[in-house]
Amino acid sequence: MTKTVRIGIVTVSDRASAGIYEDRGGPAIHDYFTKHLSNIWQPVARVIADEIELVARTLRELADDEQCCLIVTTGGTGPALRDITPQATELVCEKMMPGFGELMRATSLKVVPTAILSRQTAGIRGSSLIINLPGKPSSIAECLDAVMPAVPYCVDLIGGARLELTGGLTAFRPKGA
Repeated sequence: MTKTVRIGIVTVSDRASAGIYEDRGGPAIHDYFTKHLSNIWQPVARVIADEIELVARTLRELADDEQCCLIVTTGGTGPALRDITPQATELVCEKMMPGFGELMRATSLKVVPTAILSRQTAGIRGSSLIINLPGKPSSIAECLDAVMPAVPYCVDLIGGARLELTGGLTAFRPKGA
């Protein structure tokens, strides 16, 4: 029997969590994985305020209790005072994976010069890979397209579920992996 892969989707937004506007980032991530994962998967979604302890607690819950092998956040990566998602991610991770943020920014810079203001990052907590994405839905797809070829192998290496890609994306795994 194939095990269902659990993926955390966290929208970090004061306004979306308060119902002031509709969350568009979380649904964009959901749609992306529906298109690009061939696994049977279950989203574990949260919409929370930009509060560092709340974000850290949510990431710990999704990794430790919900057993999500991949947790993707959207929002809170800019330079504004309330943008704290990368700091919360660093609080909960044993290892940071700066190459993810570097590649996402390089990709976004081809579209908009303000991409240098984004602080996307990624890290590992146990057998979970946590990736911070920007909040704009079109940027979400651009950034995920850039890093997804490496995500399945990273998740393999940390003991997470084996992710298989489809929809025009191919996971890179060394021969025999």
